[in-house]
Amino acid sequence: MSLQPLMNTYNRLSVAFDYGKGVWIYDTDGHRYLDALSGIAVTGLGHAHPAVTRAIADQAGRLIHCSNLYTIPLQEQLAEKLTSISGMDNAFFCNSGAEANEAAIKLARRYGHQKGIEVPTIIVMENSFHGRTLATLSATGNRSAQAGFEPLVAGFVRVPYDDIEAVRQIAAKNTNIAAILVEPVQGEGGVHIPADNYLNQLRDICDENQWLLMLDEVQTGNGRTGRYFAYQHNDILPDVVTTAKGLANGVPIGACLARGEAAKLFTPGTHGTTYGGNPLACAAALAVIDTISADNLCQHADVLGHYIVEQFRAKLGDAPYIREIRGKGLMIGIELTEAGSELAVLAKVKGVLLNVTGGGRVVRMLPPLIMSQNEADLMINTVSQLIRVYAGDERTE
Repeated sequence: MSLQPLMNTYNRLSVAFDYGKGVWIYDTDGHRYLDALSGIAVTGLGHAHPAVTRAIADQAGRLIHCSNLYTIPLQEQLAEKLTSISGMDNAFFCNSGAEANEAAIKLARRYGHQKGIEVPTIIVMENSFHGRTLATLSATGNRSAQAGFEPLVAGFVRVPYDDIEAVRQIAAKNTNIAAILVEPVQGEGGVHIPADNYLNQLRDICDENQWLLMLDEVQTGNGRTGRYFAYQHNDILPDVVTTAKGLANGVPIGACLARGEAAKLFTPGTHGTTYGGNPLACAAALAVIDTISADNLCQHADVLGHYIVEQFRAKLGDAPYIREIRGKGLMIGIELTEAGSELAVLAKVKGVLLNVTGGGRVVRMLPPLIMSQNEADLMINTVSQLIRVYAGDERTE
């Protein structure tokens, strides 16, 4: 039996896309779909956004790549914008969220060693997701993703998400802790939203123990939750924040931002990248940031997200097959009482792209930040009806 030329890493749905426009994406047969997933929180400005298209085309005609051995003015401009937005001091650019998290992990290790900790350890959370490199996979709280890739990287201790007391217990007995790495909202884990003061309490614990607070905003950043970064809902500053996905609307880029002591840890030769922060990626990211600001898309995501969650709760909230409906900005999760992995396929048939995560129980939607209320209503009505039919609910609206 001959193997397919692509490695078998995804159970891909039987559809191939040709082009997109706004929140809509069209397959090779000309059928259109409402993209309620945004390429997993990537295309926040939708498809073929004119500002991003123009920035990429113009830059591709000038210079796509330049080694980080030389000054890259667009990279410096992007760092200035992101540090201004985030309250951080400096930035390291790479190619993905996993690489951004690798940089954060290396910062924590270096910080710990400089404090005299022989085995610097990072507190991470159950049900988390930080990437698929060996270090980020080891930090991830998903045993099924880790299985078969042992030995994992040492230096992590795990506690339940949204459990401050568990963190305090670690603080009382483990002297090797250097940092906490946490998602402000667990995306891959099923759109789990912690208590309103969770990040504030983690900030206090880190201050008390001289740990770094490192926030993985790979999915939650770039306007997704209704603020540019999710921690801005809490009026705190982390020591390190990572982001990627929506930063350049599909052009691969990641960023690790740091402040204070964490911003001084890397020196020439301690970390690096070949492609990271090249002119093409930075031009696209600058266009995205400018558009998010000019079009008030963070506020739009906040308002529209509240509306979507309220509508889903009105239509499905009292159904016995619904465990919970959650959302923060345009991160929406509908948790079912039973597994419903087939819903992604059924939704595709109905012309909506979404996915099911959280162990096959959470219908997840991450629509573009540019989605209109009419498009949101179409998504809400289609998905609500689909879930009702799937659950065998004979009620009509």
